Amino acid sequence: MRSLPADVAAALDRARVPRDALSVVVQEVGRNGAPRLSWQAQAAVNPASLMKLLTTYAALDLLGPAWTWTTPVWLQGALPSGGNGVFEGDVVIKGSGDPKLVIERAWLLLRRLQQLGVRDIHGDIVLDRSAFEVPEQNPAEFDGEPLRPYNVRADALLLNYKSVSFTFTPDPAHGVAVISTEPALAGVRADTRVPLAAGVGATQCTDWRGALQADFSDPQRLRFKGLYSPACGEKLWPVAYADPTGYNEKLLSGLWAEMGGRLSGSVRDGTAPTTPPTFELTSPALAEVIRDINKFSNNVMAQQLFLTLALTQRGLGTPDGAREVLRGWLASRYGDSGRAAVIDNGSGLSRETRVSAQLLARLLQDAAASPQMSELMASLPVSGVDGTLRRAKALPGRAHLKTGSLRDVTAVAGYLLAPSGRRYVLVGIVNHANAGAARPALEALIQWTANDGYTEGDAPK
Repeated sequence: MRSLPADVAAALDRARVPRDALSVVVQEVGRNGAPRLSWQAQAAVNPASLMKLLTTYAALDLLGPAWTWTTPVWLQGALPSGGNGVFEGDVVIKGSGDPKLVIERAWLLLRRLQQLGVRDIHGDIVLDRSAFEVPEQNPAEFDGEPLRPYNVRADALLLNYKSVSFTFTPDPAHGVAVISTEPALAGVRADTRVPLAAGVGATQCTDWRGALQADFSDPQRLRFKGLYSPACGEKLWPVAYADPTGYNEKLLSGLWAEMGGRLSGSVRDGTAPTTPPTFELTSPALAEVIRDINKFSNNVMAQQLFLTLALTQRGLGTPDGAREVLRGWLASRYGDSGRAAVIDNGSGLSRETRVSAQLLARLLQDAAASPQMSELMASLPVSGVDGTLRRAKALPGRAHLKTGSLRDVTAVAGYLLAPSGRRYVLVGIVNHANAGAARPALEALIQWTANDGYTEGDAPK
């Protein structure tokens, strides 16, 4: 079909989005002939987070679904004896790009030290972050939102996404919301209470973040000068820490002290030895990691994986090296279509990335016939069930679709199982200043595909 379905075209018209702003491919899985629908399929467009499909499928193919990151740890000195817990020497931790070094796993790493008898470190904790070389960047550069966790820069030793999470729990009996802060960063004080709103404000929960009047201008003092509505119930607010360069030191110092440990020296950057490590912390398998990346569209984790491709294939995790690896992989599988892709950072959080709907459809068809099919499909949001599609009302459980959204982009791509039993590859991308208003057009496209290419009400009985 070389014209848009009537419902899709009508939805674009209502959104005042021109029809040539949409790129579409719909094709039955396993069918290499003409697609069911092709529209602007070869146009180079910004895919937003659909870019993660390229990064995660390439990683599955190059590394394998069971691949893991390891974070080696060296104790440079003799282990404590006599039960005094004193370790004379430095503890060295070397990052390898693990995207899942969250607070719980950082705790496990330090807990392993305690299991070896270490309680009092008479030395430093040395962090080797040399596996990645990432240019300095202003976290506000992309969209002027430096405190959004998705704007955190990649790091070979990325602890807890360099973020802080605030939980607000209303306590009407005392007229406040209790604030829980995680993790506790050494030397950083955060408000533990904020007054509850009264009157009209107490019955509404609209811009609750704005109403809090957060003040993070001083990274050592995190304050909330506004009010919190009891109508909001309990809310969680993750925020990128305002001093990312000092985050690892504050997290490890605070966590070690919280665990009853003592540190006489400091937490500082340095170089790991070339000798075998004392122990290693192993990440979850890649198949599990890409579920977080794709289901929740985690940009920081995607960029960690992107740089890991360069680290494993070129020996050093650099943006240029990662682009070369991914570009070469695409060209080897998809020829000129793959070579035409413009790759930036592997996550889609970019204004420069360009691919075609045709390339994405070929990738999804390729994946469907590969040994990695189950892992890739399982990583995609399921309509009406989880991830970025958990609130979708149409076709619950039948569509596994990666979503993408930027200021001028709205997009979906993945697999759809129609009631007829046919499974389709579906790609739909809108690039336009009013792209957000074109979501109903993509919903109409999904429904048209579910009807095996018939307009609602015209499908054969």
